[in-house]
Amino acid sequence: MLERLSKLALTAALGCAAGALAAPPAAELNEPTLYEFLLGEIALQRGDPQLAAQTYLELARRTGDARVARRAVEVANQARLPELALEAAKTWQKIEPQSPQALQVVAALLVAAKRVEEAEPYLQKLLALEGVNLENGFMQLNRLLAGNPDKASNLRVVRSLAAPHAQLAQAHFAVAQAALAAGEEAAALAAIRQAAALRPDWEIAALFEAQVLQKRSPAEAARRLGEFVERNPGSREGRMNYARALVLDKRFPEARKQFEAVLAASPGNTEVIYAVGLLAFQLKDYPVAEENMKRLLGMGYRDANGVRYLLGQMAEEQKLWPDAIKWYETIKSGDHVLPARMRTAGAIAKQGRLDEARSFLRRVGADHPGEQVQLLVAEAQLLRDANRHGDAFAMLDEALAKEPEQPELLYDLALTAEKLERYDVLESHLRKLIQVKPDHAHAYNALGYSFADRNTRLPEARKLVEKALELAPEDYFIMDSLGWVQYREGDLKGAAATLRRAYAGRPDAEIGAHLGEVLWRLGERGEAERVWQESLKAAPENDTLRKTIKRLRP
Repeated sequence: MLERLSKLALTAALGCAAGALAAPPAAELNEPTLYEFLLGEIALQRGDPQLAAQTYLELARRTGDARVARRAVEVANQARLPELALEAAKTWQKIEPQSPQALQVVAALLVAAKRVEEAEPYLQKLLALEGVNLENGFMQLNRLLAGNPDKASNLRVVRSLAAPHAQLAQAHFAVAQAALAAGEEAAALAAIRQAAALRPDWEIAALFEAQVLQKRSPAEAARRLGEFVERNPGSREGRMNYARALVLDKRFPEARKQFEAVLAASPGNTEVIYAVGLLAFQLKDYPVAEENMKRLLGMGYRDANGVRYLLGQMAEEQKLWPDAIKWYETIKSGDHVLPARMRTAGAIAKQGRLDEARSFLRRVGADHPGEQVQLLVAEAQLLRDANRHGDAFAMLDEALAKEPEQPELLYDLALTAEKLERYDVLESHLRKLIQVKPDHAHAYNALGYSFADRNTRLPEARKLVEKALELAPEDYFIMDSLGWVQYREGDLKGAAATLRRAYAGRPDAEIGAHLGEVLWRLGERGEAERVWQESLKAAPENDTLRKTIKRLRP
């Protein structure tokens, strides 16, 4: 029942035990009542859900039958009639004022209608009901409010609901969640630290605090988790997250020790084996990575094809192209099949057999007729990798002529046009893409970055990149673009802060090139050299990185 509401988390449990509160006896369905109920069902069958819902609502008001009111909510909601659904839900709640489910549904519909302030009294009643698990209620509160885009309003409501429960750690946790969603990191930290003070060994609080700290300093996040693990050595999640924080802080040997400690405590835990293998891969310790991944295959790991795919990537990084192809060929089904085939083509091309790689992709296309665009984009990438940008452009342009509004083709052709310095084509195609797909964050980002990189139309570049970041707030490449815009605007300190955050989240060579350049201009040349050397080690062939270093070094 109420399937759509469930999908939107509108009937989230909020800690209410099922059946904890018995509903008052419903009115018996006499003949006139049954007749009207059937009229509603007939209207529904004839494709008039509004009439059906309205009939049920009027019947519920007259009879005081909660079952009929609930049916009115269900029909109105399925028919996407939110005002009628809300009216019916309020009627249901008046009939059953102590029903947790009725209160949940009213509150959830108000949240979905972006009327979160009106939902507050219903949430207060819900949390105050006898038999409600208050701790669970606060832990689920932000999930219920997630449908409202006004995060500042959500925070005000959560604070108001939490205020009477100052000694409840979960209430402070709910405030911390809402504050982080609203972009108030300092408030989120203050609230989660209050929660941790009330429950010093609460794992969830420690993990959340580290998540907030990670945004500004991987070292701070690692320190917080290290302290927690020292006090709680048996916390597997705490230790796993501590190891990950150490990786982000680039303290790889310490991270490996933590993963190995988890593995020693749970030697048969496939998730831990996977994490250790993945970390070794990130450290480029290929023997250890391969040993753990192959061990997983012998243990019947749930995502065997994902493991085979990683083993293929490890072989690629070592330039063992035939080995990589063998691993990819072992993937016969599932979501990894097509990516594996495209990487196989890349491995063939890396051996100097570009025409063979292109022919291979076209044979794959015959087996995957619904993936022609994706395979065409992959073939264009092979041509770009071979510096045949003109050929890639011609191929994509021909395909786009047949499907002029295909998003992937518009985007890929725009990026290829940039390589040929055909900036008019780049701009026209990205603007067309934005028109076709207004939520395409990378279209805004690519256009804004192009302006910034050429040091032109900087106000427009900023607006475009900020829009991209609004659509994808945790995308580190978009953060990099914003940092580059700030650099072009002359805000070196702001650019350094933004680029540091981007590089901490994604130590990509191009982001490293940008961060190093800003640090160099700030006079922090030792730090710039460190970032560059680290990036060169990870991606020695990156063109942007090499050109940046050559241009700036005396």
